[in-house]
Amino acid sequence: MRKSLLALLATTSLMTLTPAIAADTAKPAAEARTPLSELGKDDPYLWMEEIEGTRAMDWAKAQNARSLPVLQGDARYADLEAKALAILNAKDRVPGVSFAGDGSLRNFWQDKDHVRGIWRRTTLDSYRTAEPAWETILDIDALTKAENANWVFKGASCLPPDDTRCLITLSNGGKDAVTVREFDTTTKSFVPGGFELPEGKQNYTWLDKDTLLVGREWTPGELTKSGYAYVLKALKRGQPLDQAKEVFRGVETDVSVSPFVLRDADGKAVAVMATRGVTFFESETYLIEGDKPVKLDLPLKSSIQGYVDGQMVVLMEQDWPAKGFKVGDLISFDLAKLKAAPDKAVATLVLRPTARQSVEQVQTTRTKLVVGMLDNVKGAAKVFTHGPKGWTATSLDLPANSAIGLGSSDDKGERLFVTVTGYLTPTTFWLADAGSLKLEQIKASPARFDASTHVVEQFEATSTDGTKVPYFVVRPKDVKYDGSAPTLLYAYGGFQVPLTPGYSGVMGKLWLERGGVYVVANIRGGGEFGPAWHAAGLKENRQKVYDDFFAVSQDLITRKITSPRRLGIMGGSNGGLLMGVALTQRPELYNAVVVQVPLFDMIRYSQLSAGASWVGEYGDPAIPSERAVIAKYDPYSNLKAGQKYPEVFIETSTKDDRVHPAHARKAAARLMELGYPVLYYENIDGGHAGAANLAETARRQALEYVYLTRRLMD
Repeated sequence: MRKSLLALLATTSLMTLTPAIAADTAKPAAEARTPLSELGKDDPYLWMEEIEGTRAMDWAKAQNARSLPVLQGDARYADLEAKALAILNAKDRVPGVSFAGDGSLRNFWQDKDHVRGIWRRTTLDSYRTAEPAWETILDIDALTKAENANWVFKGASCLPPDDTRCLITLSNGGKDAVTVREFDTTTKSFVPGGFELPEGKQNYTWLDKDTLLVGREWTPGELTKSGYAYVLKALKRGQPLDQAKEVFRGVETDVSVSPFVLRDADGKAVAVMATRGVTFFESETYLIEGDKPVKLDLPLKSSIQGYVDGQMVVLMEQDWPAKGFKVGDLISFDLAKLKAAPDKAVATLVLRPTARQSVEQVQTTRTKLVVGMLDNVKGAAKVFTHGPKGWTATSLDLPANSAIGLGSSDDKGERLFVTVTGYLTPTTFWLADAGSLKLEQIKASPARFDASTHVVEQFEATSTDGTKVPYFVVRPKDVKYDGSAPTLLYAYGGFQVPLTPGYSGVMGKLWLERGGVYVVANIRGGGEFGPAWHAAGLKENRQKVYDDFFAVSQDLITRKITSPRRLGIMGGSNGGLLMGVALTQRPELYNAVVVQVPLFDMIRYSQLSAGASWVGEYGDPAIPSERAVIAKYDPYSNLKAGQKYPEVFIETSTKDDRVHPAHARKAAARLMELGYPVLYYENIDGGHAGAANLAETARRQALEYVYLTRRLMD
């Protein structure tokens, strides 16, 4: 398990959080807040914030009609799109699978014959073969046609230990708001009269076979300022929504509240909890026992990672001086003792990473704790065993200098799937036994491009404050160090998300194979070196993230790998904000900027879609001192005439209900108003991921690489 970016744990008792508890956690503002209605009120493009308003949609369609012919009219577009689609639809892709309690392995699959996808299953023995025999459980294309809907499959949550009753999550066009319906994998059909949750941004989990714990908008407007649930209820089988019993209540200023149930290896619930996301990164966790919830004595920045051998495992995302633990530590509690005396429980250290390491993933088997780590942005995996004297560790002997991904585990035994990948190495799929440490390579993905012409190197750039910032360079072996290599630099720099080596067939085929250089910058704000690396770029330190990015850019130029004429950059979401800052602060460094589903108007971001949930990352524009910091880097208000801005390519999705499409729309409109050339594409479907199906994904990628080719290779 790994902490979700939106309040991972949480909820449940059959008791209500009392107003007194909520009041105690409220934080008074340190200074007078500016009314939100005053922020950006003079913006001439406010009408673009009406997502599907006639005027906004007409504008978006007109921009598509202007920009798409430019890119799709390029003689290279059709070939790039065909190559991307062939890779995405390839029948010989290795399907990732997950263990299910009924003994099957399950997978969700999309290709040209299954555009929306099929949820299917096979056996481990069959999966080991070159051509596994698959049985379809649910066909999303057929369902969409039968219901005349626009369904995008968002996953299934199944009830242990058998995993035969599942909550199927369906999204209209890719939105975060979803519809949830109960499904029986035995009959391969939706359960007549079963659980059904109408569309909404909602959090839910199974309590038992006849009870769900659900957080949603129970009455109109009953959402946090961020647009998420703060009221949790227990919903019994056959019960109308309006009869569900309230079990936990946060407050409107929370980010969200979610239900969470810890279970043992046999699927038995051992603890039911309620976690309030006080901010995006801070949460309070309540144990639901007896007559009222009991708040656990945990730092606000910590996350429960799993349960094994009676131990509740927790990741520290801040120092805990009172207990002697440091940021990045992995610790555990005896759950029985914790429940008996929450204020007296003693924690045990499982693992303390070094300054250049971090805990990236945690998974449990029946009796083992498996930890995926990053060591200087390279993967490793350790197996921990709990005993009378604490935890002991051994290592899984996986390939070095790769990214290691922990996949699904088998609660009935010690097996788990592990992936190994690199920029030039196709992903291999391994079956690991955490008990015996035996490793079996099950599958290897086919190569999608000729990697023999390139090599991977890791360098460090020195940021403005002296911090060493690592980055990877994937370059042609015969690169000429004269600044002529067309180079694409990618980064994210936020929300404790690490960028690790990974194989992209499309990027390799459409960029590397054509002579391009690909660079990934591990700038602050990410999670490459744990929570401390993230915290170093928060709020008032945000400029450090951007300085890191500029340092990597300049280092590439200094090494003469590339030059401003040949250097392009790409980033999405928070990375789209990074692109906007790079455009406005250091435009002379770049000749191409791909801005994907971006944040851009940072003065109004907290009022748009889920923006209010991110004040823990960027700060609150309603607080004058924090707004002053934001205003210094806010791309939208810092766009100016007479600058050396290159032609940018801006992309968004109408159905993105996480990062509002108005960010992209307003960025493009303002740039055009100032007289700059802009290419703009708004996908009508797709959600925050930018594509609802593989055909649309191929289209978007082809557009991007045609643009980059025109700007950097021509």
